[in-house]
Amino acid sequence: MEIKRLHVGKRLSEVAIHNSTVYLAGQIAEDTSADIQGQTREVLGHVDRLLAESSSDKTCILSCQIYIKDMADFPGMNEEWDAWAPQGHTPPRATVEARLADPKVLVEIVVIAAQR
Repeated sequence: MEIKRLHVGKRLSEVAIHNSTVYLAGQIAEDTSADIQGQTREVLGHVDRLLAESSSDKTCILSCQIYIKDMADFPGMNEEWDAWAPQGHTPPRATVEARLADPKVLVEIVVIAAQR
């Protein structure tokens, strides 16, 4: 049973791959001065990059959980999501309002995907 990890840190790995399934850690924006649309756009870019490094892409997403600081930002987050999500390949998804670890973080996205 092999588990491959990418971007391993002291506290967490950004990616774990097991049995051709890719598990991403929760992705957040580095630019926390951005609004919900800017943070969501940046986070989705992180997801794209990590999936590409893992021999996957957004058409292979099996499940997605979105944590949002304030549901008032839901429409803005969805606007970015809708522009990014591939039609015909939109994954199962849940979105919940949550108190995030850093109050400046407006959105955190967790993805599970299959490898290509």
